[in-house]
Amino acid sequence: MATRALRLPGPAVAAFLVSLGALLVSAANAAPRELWPAVTYEHGVQFTARGPVAINILRGPRPGGLTTLEPILSNDTIVGRETLTAMQKRLASTAAAAGVNGDYFHLATARPSGVLLRDAQLAAPPNGGRSSVGVTTDGTLEVRRVAFAGTWRASVQVRPLSRLNTEPPPGGAALYTDAYGPSTPAIPGSAAVVLFPFPAATPDVDLVARVVETHTDGAAIAIPGGGAVLLARGASASALTAEAPVDATVTVRLGFRPAWPNIVAAIGGGPQIVRNGAAIFRAGEAFSPTQLGPRAPRSAVGQTRDGRIVLVAVDGRQPGYSIGLTNLELAQTLVRLGAVTGMSLDSGGSTTMAFDGTLLNRPSGGAERRISTALMFLYRGVFVPEPPARVSPNGDGVADSPNLRYRLVRPSTVNVTLRAPDGTTPVSTSASQKAGSYPVQLPGGGAEAGAAADGATAAAGTWTLAVKAVDDLGNPSSITRSFVVDDTLGFLRVPARANVPPGGRPITIGWRLFRPARVVVTVVDQAGRTVRSVLSQSGVSEPGEQSVEWDGRGVNGRRLEGRFVVRVVATGTLGASELTSPIVLRKVAAPRG
Repeated sequence: MATRALRLPGPAVAAFLVSLGALLVSAANAAPRELWPAVTYEHGVQFTARGPVAINILRGPRPGGLTTLEPILSNDTIVGRETLTAMQKRLASTAAAAGVNGDYFHLATARPSGVLLRDAQLAAPPNGGRSSVGVTTDGTLEVRRVAFAGTWRASVQVRPLSRLNTEPPPGGAALYTDAYGPSTPAIPGSAAVVLFPFPAATPDVDLVARVVETHTDGAAIAIPGGGAVLLARGASASALTAEAPVDATVTVRLGFRPAWPNIVAAIGGGPQIVRNGAAIFRAGEAFSPTQLGPRAPRSAVGQTRDGRIVLVAVDGRQPGYSIGLTNLELAQTLVRLGAVTGMSLDSGGSTTMAFDGTLLNRPSGGAERRISTALMFLYRGVFVPEPPARVSPNGDGVADSPNLRYRLVRPSTVNVTLRAPDGTTPVSTSASQKAGSYPVQLPGGGAEAGAAADGATAAAGTWTLAVKAVDDLGNPSSITRSFVVDDTLGFLRVPARANVPPGGRPITIGWRLFRPARVVVTVVDQAGRTVRSVLSQSGVSEPGEQSVEWDGRGVNGRRLEGRFVVRVVATGTLGASELTSPIVLRKVAAPRG
């Protein structure tokens, strides 16, 4: 079916997209958070006529060099699922990672519904009824409809290969590589041969291997590392048994129909939602209206005219926080972000965005879902994990130390400089180091109490850590992180649970000031909305113990019940510092008498 550029179907949708455009302008005006050089994160929430929409945006450079765009396979195998944050933690020794969930997948088997091509090797075939997105050798994003085309040959006759890393149809054959998992599934009536060693599964190349084992019992077969299993059913099983005995040579060919040249990485999903800078109204792909029409959490990938990549995760199905988007509204969102090409990814409870093993969005199911694949920016330069924006070395156990460190994924020559608020550099080193993680000590800032052995504390103000490296391949990289040392506020005291008066006692909220500051105390709900301002000082309090009592009521005077967060903000000469603590409130009737 032909695709069509979007035509807004009515004033209601137009109004929604105008309000969503305001969200994107707001997000663009906010200072992006730099995750590493050239990769940023932005978050915004816009209240629309239909409810709020929360959008999370990752922007990165044209893929290539030290920052690439790559599909990631859960557990490094087709079998099994893994959370996005777990994937990133697993990859931490080889790259810093930021990305979103990937392709749709089968819940029972975890097999992705479409293509998975990594390092130019095919791990899962494309779904011919849906789009796939690929990264070319020059970093261009290509969205195409392609199908799988495969053959095998053990004698003169070339025979069709129906599937890759999934069960073959009756009368067909499938190839299982070591990307599938430890063994093939048991398929009664099938025949199989073990090929070892088996070349990298590169498309459009003759993959020649020797038969080292044959099996005709239909049982599960171990897939050797660096090997493969060719498994067949029905007539194909008879041909395989007759033509591929032990020591025979088998030639396998994997490919796409039509051809898809110069692709080094690809992932499935769909549908295509942006082409030539215009949103696509109907892509004519194998999706039902219930998958595309309702407002829901949505994920997508796009590329701008200058080659930059945009990854989007829109939260949804959370009334009061984010209602989500339809697929058509997601297309318009990508266009407003500057995308000239783009494709949807899996949606719903799978919609996830994370950086360095930490969630950036709010998944609709509450807990992070285990998924089959992901699409990530991977960075292989020197990396410094983000320190807390404000370090509070006052011994209360909250952000007492920045825990400064840097990671190398290759042997490198490294220069480290830590600059103090007064411009001095108490740390300035140069060394050749192996791949690994290395700490940087904040002078006068212990890991627990924030104090050195002689009692000195880290100087208050802005500190800057700069790390430069040249790895053993000659690739230079650098990264800078800043943080503020501010011990103004500490030792927040809030009861974990409280009975709301009149059935309970007034709730005491306490804290300690180490420097003069103006203090504001508020209570917010789970959606981050302020339900009560408990204290708002116009003057400045002197250092010492502080407290305020709260009656457990909201701004409307009604008694509150449920889960809330107490937020204390102290503003002094070093800026605003904040502490928060959860509290569970329960309404209790007043005692009789």
